[in-house]
Amino acid sequence: MSALDLPGWKHVYSGKVRDLYRPANEAAAGDGRMLVVASDRVSAFDHVLEPGIPGKGDLLTRLSLWWFAQLAGRDGGRVIPNHLAGGEAPPADVAARAMVVRELDMQPIECVVRGYLTGSGWAEYRADGTVCGIPLPSGLENGDRLPEPIFTPAYKAPLGEHDENISFERTVEIVGADTAAALRDTSLEIYTRAAALAERKGLILADTKFEFGLDADGVLTLADEVLTSDSSRYWDAAAWRTGSTPDERMASYDKQIVRDWLAAAWDKTGTPPALPAEIVARTAAKYRELLDTLAG
Repeated sequence: MSALDLPGWKHVYSGKVRDLYRPANEAAAGDGRMLVVASDRVSAFDHVLEPGIPGKGDLLTRLSLWWFAQLAGRDGGRVIPNHLAGGEAPPADVAARAMVVRELDMQPIECVVRGYLTGSGWAEYRADGTVCGIPLPSGLENGDRLPEPIFTPAYKAPLGEHDENISFERTVEIVGADTAAALRDTSLEIYTRAAALAERKGLILADTKFEFGLDADGVLTLADEVLTSDSSRYWDAAAWRTGSTPDERMASYDKQIVRDWLAAAWDKTGTPPALPAEIVARTAAKYRELLDTLAG
């Protein structure tokens, strides 16, 4: 995962799909600005896969910026503080896939909200009648809407390790009661607002995950990417209503194409296989279609 050499910025960290920079000028390095560059890398099951998805960094950055704008009050709701730093454009080489942001004290909690039963939640529900330990009514089917959205946090593991699903009580132990409650309540609020907006566009937001940090004043602030094809499951609403099979009901606009292919082709041991060209092309097309459907 080689990072780019960008004028005025110094590379400090690479995650699964994003690269992080600080100002190269030592005098400016402490001013709290950072540069987040979204790559074309794609990950699934905690592994970075090969090859990447062409244009993915651009598409996901544009979608994140659109959602940040909606959640800043454009959708009619209250302003959700976010990490964008105004007043400076990213370097020209990465302008379409980068954001200049404010440095935050990032919280080690991945804030997952589920509005529908699917994925690992469906597997757990079939076995135990629960999702992340939360009891659900009997009789639900794969893809069904939950009685209400549920908050199912995870502890963010270091790069190369698996994130761990945790209870809300464990979240309280890690970040404290007030922060845990704010993470839960804000995540549920954002999901509810985003799901309503997506529904007006003919889409279902089945589930998503958020990351938050605290700014210098201790204000909880939405960070990283938000409501993208990588961090969320989107389905076609008409297909969900009329489909007769799970595959038809959960017609996906996200990287579920990659997850499904990898789950069928790999036993999750060793190095994942390379993605076929057809899977790469279909995923890229779905990313573009989602952006067009939501943002126009």
